[in-house]
Amino acid sequence: MNIQELLTRYARGERSFYGVILPSANFQGANLGGIDFARADLRNADLTGASLTGANLSKANLRGAKLENAHLSEVILCGADLTDAVLTNAHLNDSDLSGALLTNANLSDANLHQASITAANLQGANLSGAKMAGVRMWKADLQGANLTGVDLSEANMCEVNLTRANLNATDMSEAFLTAAIMPDGSIHS
Repeated sequence: MNIQELLTRYARGERSFYGVILPSANFQGANLGGIDFARADLRNADLTGASLTGANLSKANLRGAKLENAHLSEVILCGADLTDAVLTNAHLNDSDLSGALLTNANLSDANLHQASITAANLQGANLSGAKMAGVRMWKADLQGANLTGVDLSEANMCEVNLTRANLNATDMSEAFLTAAIMPDGSIHS
């Protein structure tokens, strides 16, 4: 299947594209709300400004994908591989990124309000300026992540690993940090 065929089938009302293989596909600005891209191979795809609200991207390969300014509210990204993906200014409100691989991903200025990133791997990720109030990130791995200026107010960060994370100007007011490993290696009680 090629991109044009997928877009034509989507326009006709088809939503299930489970396991589709479209590496380096260009979906810039496309409206793909509610699409099922579970287990799809979309590595290095360009989804800049695309609307994927309510989409299923669980266990999708999105390594190196460009998702700047993408609308990803209520998207399921459980177990997705977003290594080196660019999600600058992406809208991920109420999305589920549980168990996602976000190593070295750029989520600067992304909106992750009320998102779930439980047990996600965010080692070395850039989250500077992200809006993460009320996020659920229990057991997430944020080793070496840049959290400069992030709003983590009321976040559930129990058992989070923040070793070597940059927390400059981070708002952690009313955050739950039970058993979190802090940047200096100490455990918060």
